Amino acid sequence: MKALDTNVLVRFLVRDDERQAKAVYRLFTRAEQGRETFLVAPLVLLETIWVLESAYDIGRDDILDAVEDLMLMPVLEFERQPSIRRFIREARGSKLGLPDLLIACLAQAAGCETVLTFDRRAARSHLFQMLR
Repeated sequence: MKALDTNVLVRFLVRDDERQAKAVYRLFTRAEQGRETFLVAPLVLLETIWVLESAYDIGRDDILDAVEDLMLMPVLEFERQPSIRRFIREARGSKLGLPDLLIACLAQAAGCETVLTFDRRAARSHLFQMLR
C-alpha cells in the first residue's frame, strides 16, 4: 500500500493544475482496476481541510461533502475512519473550526477525555478545556 500526500488530494478536489489532476485521476483509475488502495492519514486530511479553507476559500459544507465523497471511494483507505466519520457528524452540527474538531475527535478516539487549549472559541465546546 502507498499513502497519499495532501497535494494529491487537493489536486483531485480542486483541479487547479490540470496536468496533476489528470495524473491523479489516472492513478485512481488504475488502482480501482487493480483493486489497490491508498492510505489517507489523519494528518493529511487535517492539512487538506486547512488548505481548502485557507488557500481556496472553500466553504465548510462543501469541504465536509468532499470528505464524505472521498471516504466512499474504494481506492482510498482512511486511517482512523470511525473518528473521521464522527468528525463529520460533529461538524455538521457545530460552528467549531473543522481542524479543531478533527483534532478533538482523534484525541477522544485515542482515549483522551478532553483537549487542552488556549483557544477561547474552541474551549466553548465540550471537546476542549481552556488551559489557564
